[in-house]
Amino acid sequence: QVQLQESGPGLVKPSQTLSLTCTVSGGSITTSSYYWSWIRQSPGKGLEWMGGIVHEGSTDYSPSLKNRTSISRYTSKNQFTLLLRSVTPEATAVYYCARARSGFDGEYTYWGQGTHITVSS
Repeated sequence: QVQLQESGPGLVKPSQTLSLTCTVSGGSITTSSYYWSWIRQSPGKGLEWMGGIVHEGSTDYSPSLKNRTSISRYTSKNQFTLLLRSVTPEATAVYYCARARSGFDGEYTYWGQGTHITVSS
C-alpha cells in the first residue's frame, strides 16, 4: 500500500520561501508511469494543481506558478519537495502530495493527509 506524508513548517511569513517535503512509502518514486504532484486547496476554493515530477525526473508546473515554484526529488530518501518563493497570504492553504498514473491530469489514487500552511506576519 502506497502512503504519502507531507511535512512542512506550518507558518510562513510573507515574502519568504515555503518548503514542503513529501515522503513516500510502499512504492518507489522512480517506478515507471507514475506522476507525483503537489496540489493545494485554499479556504473556500477548489483543488489547485501546482506542479509535479515524473518517475524519470522531469517536471511540469502550473503556468500561474511556474516562475515561483521548484519541484525536486531525493531518490535515496524516496521523497520529493516543493519550493514556493515569495509567498503571500493568498498561499494559505492545505497542501497535498499525490500520485497519478499516466499523466498529471490523470486520476489521483493516492494522497497524503495534507499539511496546513498559513502565510502571515
